[in-house]
Amino acid sequence: MKAFTFERATSIEAAARVAASNPDAKFIAGGTNLLDLMKLEIETPTHLIDVNDLGLAEIEQTEEGGLRIGAMVRNTDLAAHEAVRLNYPLLARALLAGASGQLRNKATTAGNLLQRTRCPYFYDTNQPCNKRQPGSGCSAIGGFSRQHAVIGVSDACIATHPSDMAVAMRALDAVVETMTADGDRRMIPIEEFHLLPGDTPQIETVLRKGEIITAVILPPPIGGRQIYRKVRDRASYAFALVSVAAVILPDGTGRVALGGVAHKPWRVEEAEAHLPEGARATASVLLAEARPTEQNRYKLDLVERTLGAVIAEARG
Repeated sequence: MKAFTFERATSIEAAARVAASNPDAKFIAGGTNLLDLMKLEIETPTHLIDVNDLGLAEIEQTEEGGLRIGAMVRNTDLAAHEAVRLNYPLLARALLAGASGQLRNKATTAGNLLQRTRCPYFYDTNQPCNKRQPGSGCSAIGGFSRQHAVIGVSDACIATHPSDMAVAMRALDAVVETMTADGDRRMIPIEEFHLLPGDTPQIETVLRKGEIITAVILPPPIGGRQIYRKVRDRASYAFALVSVAAVILPDGTGRVALGGVAHKPWRVEEAEAHLPEGARATASVLLAEARPTEQNRYKLDLVERTLGAVIAEARG
């Protein structure tokens, strides 16, 4: 690990200003992903800004009847919150599927959204990786790609986004609240928050330099059967090969988002009109532009089968 300086931020505005003024600064809260990346020298910040004391750990009801989740709310507290379990069970289930109890006790809402890919080539500093070293190439293309993305990929990157929580948030139409270094607040729909790789896979979100997440806003609950189903290589806290976050309403319509298949939580609203017709019709629209490799082509069938199981469960 390379040497770094450290400070505890005393206000949101001050934290944003410091981060904006130092190109090598990083925010740190739980550190469950960042510290691992620093140990491997994949991330090499020269300055860490501890944001744990900024008063962003509350869960509050909004005037519209939704929920405002502070950026520093721990995953354990979010999954256990009564309003989440009652009105947004999809989110609670995704969080419980995402990590061990020890990690959930440290991991934060903002950090979960910002965690980086678990592509093995990204973690291996001896291998070319455009996400880690732009312009060096993508070792996964033509390499071992069984766990990689099948849609939304580019010639520069086929990595997947690792978060379970973000997939549920996408199905729930969450909005990410931020503060910029100028003190301005932004409200970013989660559908716009994460980026596809394109030619710049190292740029993963629309956040500007110094911009800090302050909260995630959930709209009023929509009801229905909310199901999160995660398919993985082992039952105990592995990353998803495919995950499905679904809200199925009594008339058979609803929402569906996928994890484990793209560089960001994957949702195609046009596909949701086909939910009453079943999994095959819905999956064919969800994955219409898929570009799988020979090793991960199985994910196309796995999406359809997992979605079919979710629809069957919702229908009882």
